[in-house]
This record gives sequence, structure tokens and C-alpha cells, in this order.
Amino acid sequence: MAKVLIVEDDSKIARFVELELRHEGYDVDTASDGRTGLAKALEPGIDLVLLDIMLPELSGMEVCRRIRQESAVPIIMLTAKGDVTDKVAGLDMGANDYMTKPFAIEELLARIRVALKASGEKSGVKKNCLQYEGLTIDLAARQVSYQGEPLLLTKKEFDLLAFLLKNKNRAIPREEVLSEVWDYDYAGDTNVVDVYIRYLRQKVEEPLGLHLIETVRGVGYMVRDEG
Repeated sequence: MAKVLIVEDDSKIARFVELELRHEGYDVDTASDGRTGLAKALEPGIDLVLLDIMLPELSGMEVCRRIRQESAVPIIMLTAKGDVTDKVAGLDMGANDYMTKPFAIEELLARIRVALKASGEKSGVKKNCLQYEGLTIDLAARQVSYQGEPLLLTKKEFDLLAFLLKNKNRAIPREEVLSEVWDYDYAGDTNVVDVYIRYLRQKVEEPLGLHLIETVRGVGYMVRDEG
């Protein structure tokens, strides 16, 4: 699952695009000003940036310029301006594509797919995989393997493991795990998260000798970076 960062100060536009991207299966983060957007864009794991030009604190052009000094992450610029000079300036700063508001969400989704495909082909990285200490989680095929050997997990075990790995280095409350993995309308036993964490420890950690999932007392669970 590719992770898309939306840097947009119009909350309605940002929320609309975020919901559409999540519906399409993307992982999404947001920022409402240029400085925050720049910091997030340079974090590991961002696969594409949707970048508005008119932003508080740092303009989109400046954010784009600074990203390009350190990263080749694909950037699609979004703006209400339709002037050719703005498009040229954005592309000259290193943007991969440019869309003028208002835009059709179908076109934006298509351009995102094209940019991600080109980026994946260039880097040789398989975007739909997560890796951790010999584990490979193929999100598209919904398969888990360890050093090439497949591991058999149930649907919920897979979903829980993938969710934890996609949120590395963050203590995730049980309530958030429950809502994201079991959906918001889940009305069953709230201890189900702890039960499935135990299943993962029995199926993944113990047989392979891994210390993968850390219990954060009073909060929930966390997976830390390798090493």
C-alpha cells in the first residue's frame, strides 16, 4: 500500500482527497502548512506528495525545492492558479506533475497511479510490500513470509500485523487498533486486540525467535524500528 502525503491548507479539499485516497486503498497523511508538510515529506515511507502551491509558512514552490534537495519522492502540485508560468515554475522546481483546481478526482487518481508506477520502476522497489527483520508482508497478495518461507495467518491476524508495521515507532492505543482493524462498528469483546496480539506472538514471534510487538503499558502496542 503506497503512502500519500497531502499538503493542503484548505481543510475541505484535504479531507475530500484523503477520503477518496483511503477508499482506493492508499495510506494517507496530511499537513496544513508548508513547514509541517516539508518535515513529513522527508520522513521515511512517503511514496508520493500532493502539494498545494499557496500554503502558509512556506510556499509550495519552496517546499518542492527543498524536498528535491534531499528526496526523489514523486510530487504532484495542486493549485487554483492556471497560469502557464506557475506550471513551468513548479515543474522546474522538480514536480513530477501539475493539476489545477478544481479537478476531477478520477483524473487525480490516474495521475497518482502513473507517478507511483514510474517511481517504482525507477527504484526497483515493490511498493506493496512491508519488510521487517526477515519478514515480508505482501499487501497486494495478502501473504506473509519469513526469509522466503510462507507463514499461515488468518485475515485478521494479517490485517493486525500489517497495521502495526505501517505504524512503526508509534504507541497505538487498543481502541485505535480495534477501530482500524475491526472497523468502527465492531461491537464485540474489546479484549479481541489482546487475544490477536497473543496469536501473532504464538505464530510469528515465538517460532522465529523475533521480538516484534512491544506492549506499551496503559496504552496499547508498538513495533519499533529494526535494531
